Amino acid sequence: MVTADHIVAALLIPLAVWILLNGLDDFVIDIAAACSYWKLTLPSEADLDAVPQRQMAIFVALWKEHRVIQKMIENNVTQVRYDNVEFFIGVYPNDGPTVSAVKEASSKYPNVHYAILPHDGPTSKADNLNWIFQRMLLFEQDHGIRFDMVLTHDAEDLMDPDALRWINYYAQWNEMVQIPVLALPTPVKEISHGVYCDEFAEFQFKDMHARQWMGGFIPSNGVGTGFSRKALEALAAAHNNRIFEPICLTEDYENGFRIRRMGMPQKFIPIMIRHGRPIATREFFPRDFHSAVRQRSRWVTGITLQSWEFHGFHETLRWAYWFWRDRKGVIGNLVTPLTNVIFVYGFLTWLWAQAMHQAWGLASVAANTWQACAAGLGLQVFHVGIRCWCSNRIYGLQFACFVPVRVIAGNWINFFATWKAVQTYTICKITGRPLRWVKTEHNYPSRSALVTERKPLGEVLTGSQWITKEQLAEALARKPATQKLGEYLIARGWMNEDDLYAALSLQSGLPCGRPDEETVSPPVTRSLPMTIVKKWQVLPFRIAGGELYIAGPDPPSPAMESDLRRFTRFEIRFQLLKPADFQELQERYL
Repeated sequence: MVTADHIVAALLIPLAVWILLNGLDDFVIDIAAACSYWKLTLPSEADLDAVPQRQMAIFVALWKEHRVIQKMIENNVTQVRYDNVEFFIGVYPNDGPTVSAVKEASSKYPNVHYAILPHDGPTSKADNLNWIFQRMLLFEQDHGIRFDMVLTHDAEDLMDPDALRWINYYAQWNEMVQIPVLALPTPVKEISHGVYCDEFAEFQFKDMHARQWMGGFIPSNGVGTGFSRKALEALAAAHNNRIFEPICLTEDYENGFRIRRMGMPQKFIPIMIRHGRPIATREFFPRDFHSAVRQRSRWVTGITLQSWEFHGFHETLRWAYWFWRDRKGVIGNLVTPLTNVIFVYGFLTWLWAQAMHQAWGLASVAANTWQACAAGLGLQVFHVGIRCWCSNRIYGLQFACFVPVRVIAGNWINFFATWKAVQTYTICKITGRPLRWVKTEHNYPSRSALVTERKPLGEVLTGSQWITKEQLAEALARKPATQKLGEYLIARGWMNEDDLYAALSLQSGLPCGRPDEETVSPPVTRSLPMTIVKKWQVLPFRIAGGELYIAGPDPPSPAMESDLRRFTRFEIRFQLLKPADFQELQERYL
C-alpha cells in the first residue's frame, strides 16, 4: 500500500539531488569569494581626491513617484561630495503630479533637469532611460559640454555622499563601475524587508566578488551603476541606438552582460565601512509580502525568462556557468518550499514515532537517500551561517540571529514571485501583449538613515567652533536638567540664536529658515488638529508634490513623527524655525 511516507520518500530523491547540486554550486562561489579577498587593497582618501573629476550625469526614471522624488533630489543634490554632476529626471506627460514635483525641484537646483517623454506611460524603465539620454544630448549641445559617465538611480535611492568619488576613482580602468547597494535597516519584525537586507548583504559580500574574481560578467544593480561614455556609445552602435533594451524588464542586468560580452572591463567596488557606515547606495525595499512578490516577479521575468529569449545557444554556452547561476532560480524557487514542507512532515512524524514508541516509518522507506539528504542539509546550514555573517557585518548580531527565519520567508516570497512571473510571461507571449513596467510603492528615507548615530549637539557645536570644549563642559555641568543646552548657551551669551539653529540644522539634516510668504497656505495651516499643533509646537504651511511641509522650533522626534502621520496621508517634510518666527506665524494664521 502506498502511504504518505512512500510519496515523501519518492519526492526526496530528486529533491536531495537538487539540494546537493545547488549547495555544491554555492560552495564553489564561497571559495572563489574567499580567494578574491586575498590581498585586497583599497584606495585612501588622498587617492580618491587625486583623480580629476569626470563630468557625470545621473539618470532617474520615474512613474508615479511624486511622493518621494523631491526628497530624493534634495537629499542627494545637497549632500553628494562631488562637483561635476547633473541630474536628469525622466517623467511621462500623463503623470501630472510627478511632472509638477520634478519641475518644482528643477527650479530650486540648477543642476536638476527634467525630460518629459514624448508618449504616455508607463512603458518600461529602459524606454524612459533612453529618452533621458536624448535629453542629455540636447543639454550637451546647448551648453557645450560632454558627460564622461552616466549613472542610473531610482526615486527611492539614498546615495552615499562619497559614492561618486569612489566610482570616479575606479572609472580610470573600467567602463562600468558598480557601487554596493544595501537595504536600510528596519525592525526585526519586518520579515519581508529583512529578506532583502540579508540577501543583498550576502550577494555583495560574496557573489559579486566571486563573479569578478572568476572572470564572469558583473550584473548592474540598476542603481549606483556608472557607465562610461565609451560603453554607452558601444551599446548604442550594437543595438540600434537602444542603450537600454526597451522590452526588457531588467535592463540593468542585460547591460551588465552586454558590456562584458564586448570585452569591456567592469568593476564591483567592495563593501567597506568608512566614517561609521558602509559606502553604498541605500534604500528601502518593499516592506510587505505582496509588494515583495510583485517586485521579485519582475526580476525573475527579466533575468531568467527574458534572458533565455534574448540570448541564443552559442552565447548561452559561452557563459553557461553564469547563466546557470542566474537562471536556476526558476527551478529552485519553485521546489524549495516543498523541501520546507517535507522537513516539517519528517520532523512531526519523527516526534509522533518517539511519543508512540514506534519505528520512524520515513526512515525505513527513504533509507537509500539519507547520505545525500545529510550532505545537502549540511551545506544548507553552512550557507545560512555565511548569510548570518554577512548580515551581521551590516546590521548587527541581533538582526543576524533571525536570518534562519527570514530564509524560510524568502523561500515562499520567491516561490510566489516565480509562479507569478511564469504565469504573466506565458500569458503575454500567448496573447501578444507587451510586458509592462511593474512599479512598487516606495518610501523615501531621511538623510539621517545613513548615520548610525546622530552626533550630539555639543559635538556639532565644538566641531564647528561655535563654542569651545571648555564652554561645553561647563554648560553640561551647570545647566539645569530641565533646560536645553542651546537655551543655556544663549542665556550665557556664548552663542546667538542664528548660530544655534544653524547647528541644529547641521545636526538634524533639516532645512532652517522662515518660509517665504507666498508659500504659506492659510487653509493648510489649519489642516492638523489644534491639540496636535499645540502638543508638538508645529505649523503645517504648504502642500506640494504629495508632501506636507511642517515648520517648528524643534527637530522632530520619532514620537512626534508617528503622531503626526496619524492625521495626514501626505509624506511629511520638516523645516526648522526660530521660536520668534514660529510664534509670529502662529499668531497670524491660527
